[in-house]
Amino acid sequence: MNEQSVLTAADATVQEYDWGELIWYANGQMGNSATMTFGRCVLKAGHANFRHSHPNCEEILYVVSGRIVHSLADETFPMGPGDTVVIPPNVVHNASNEGDQAAIMTIVFSTPDRQTDVVDE
Repeated sequence: MNEQSVLTAADATVQEYDWGELIWYANGQMGNSATMTFGRCVLKAGHANFRHSHPNCEEILYVVSGRIVHSLADETFPMGPGDTVVIPPNVVHNASNEGDQAAIMTIVFSTPDRQTDVVDE
């Protein structure tokens, strides 16, 4: 074990967007995982993240709190606490929070270097 094995909350990487934020706890760029990306998505009430896909990895999304509608290709799925979706590589998807409080999701990717392709609509 080395000191990069433990990450304090204060050392997480935060990416802020109009719709919410992505908080990264482990990935290749941070240097604490050689095989995965692990993080948290906070989706503001009444907002949706952009439609996108990941060409180089599978994604697992687990709803911790709140309610979302998750699009997966051309289908939509209402999701709440405890629900999980597994998204294959190259499948266009996004989450929409139609509730009145933030939705919190845990996200895991099968690569330490997650790539994202944004879909223009």
